[in-house]
Parts: sequence; C-alpha cells; structure tokens
Amino acid sequence: MVKEFQSSHKSETDKNNWAIILGGSSGLGLATAQKLAKHGYQICIVHRNRKSELELIEQEFNLITEQGVQLLTFNADAFKVEIRTQIIEQLKEKLGDNGRVKVLIHSVAKGNLKPMISNDRPALKNDDFHLTLDAMAISLYDWTKAIYDYKLFASDTRIISFTSEGNTKAWRNYAAVSAAKAAMEAITRNIALEFSPFGIRANCIQAGVTDTASLRAIPGSEKIKEHSLLRNPFHRLTTPEDVANAVYLLCKDEAAWINGCVIPVDGGEHLS
Repeated sequence: MVKEFQSSHKSETDKNNWAIILGGSSGLGLATAQKLAKHGYQICIVHRNRKSELELIEQEFNLITEQGVQLLTFNADAFKVEIRTQIIEQLKEKLGDNGRVKVLIHSVAKGNLKPMISNDRPALKNDDFHLTLDAMAISLYDWTKAIYDYKLFASDTRIISFTSEGNTKAWRNYAAVSAAKAAMEAITRNIALEFSPFGIRANCIQAGVTDTASLRAIPGSEKIKEHSLLRNPFHRLTTPEDVANAVYLLCKDEAAWINGCVIPVDGGEHLS
C-alpha cells in the first residue's frame, strides 16, 4: 500500500518542505509532483490505481526520485476517514520534528459523467452528485482540516486545487462535476479566509482544456478539444506542464500575497 524511496542528491529548497499531491499518479497532479521535485520538495502522492496501471506509474515516479528527493506513495482510497488518518500518521512519523507540509495539491478526478436525461444510458442520480461532490470538493476541506489538526502545516503553506471552465459553463454529462468544481472554489475561498491566521494561502487554478485521461472520459471530448484549439490565442491545448509551472510559481515566496483566487492558466483560452 505504501512505498518509500530516497536518494542523496542535493535539493534546491529546504529539505524539510513536503508537498502532498492528492491524485498524483497522472495528469496535472503527476506533472506538479515532478515539477516540485525538481525544485527540492519532498513528495507524498496519494492515488488510486489498478494493479495493471502500476508499472507505467512507477516509471513516472522514478523521474521524481531521480531528482534526489524523498517520495512516499499511497495507493489507497483517500476519501475514507480511516485511510486518510493512517496516511497522515505515517507521514507525520516520516516528517519527524522538523518536516512540514508546505504544499497541498488537490488534483482529484473522481466523478460521475452522466446525462440528466437519457433513454439509452444511466441518468444522473442524487447519489452521483454526492459521490462527486465528496471526492472532488469536500475532500479538499477534509484533508486541509486533518493536516491542520495534526499540526503538520508549515508557517507559510500553499493549498492549490484544479478547476475548469465547467465551473460556470454547462456541458452535457458534466453536471455533477460542474457542481463539484463550483463547490471546491467556494471551499477554497473560505479556506483562504479562515486559515489565513495560520499562514495558509489557498487558490484554484482554472486549467485550459488539457488532453488528460480525465478529459478523455468526458463524452464528446474530441469536440471540446477542437473548439479549444480554435478559441485559444496560441491554437494549442494546455499541457500538464503548463499547469505545473503555474503551481510552482504560486509556491514561491513572492506569491505569498495571492490568496483566495481562481487563476486561469490557459494561454488566454478563456478570453473568447
């Protein structure tokens, strides 16, 4: 369930600074983990994948350890209270007296993509909303509060989550995820307000259309990509690395006065 790796190369940043990435085995979360590792952050990834996927994921994780940082990975259900508690307790033991969680990344993609009305496929139900909201929105607060209660946050912590244009636009089959994105942004704003006395900054990145497994799971994703290529001033899709670069900028000391924002990272795609 947990794997641990360590190397002895030199880090750019304080070796006591850790980044937790929820949903860090692919897409935006993985790219962010690899980017932060290059700049010396110790990395903890919580993900949920099938055994058949683990070989390729391990290859990606190796790119993290090659940066000379520590890596803890948990292939577990991050939304169960007892599992979350076990992970945080193991992380606390690893951090020791000096280690602190400097960055918390919420990159969870666990939601139901169903139509509200359909004659030939299952339609969206109340339970679908609950599952999606719990995983893609409320879990941000659950993890933030749990880490805070364990006193693991650094004196200047950055909490960053990923949203999309589906936060305000209606896309077919996207109702539950859209509701979760809007809720996550609301939760982020309140974290930014209520946790600020403890040095915690919280922001959302609104990524442009990015060709990830999460996007490809959306019915009609090819049309979404085609439309985005026409809209985008640079006529290309956003890449996970584009988003990871923005995360890194938000984690720098100079970004300490950015708090409670939803920041488009899309090359200007949102302009038209």
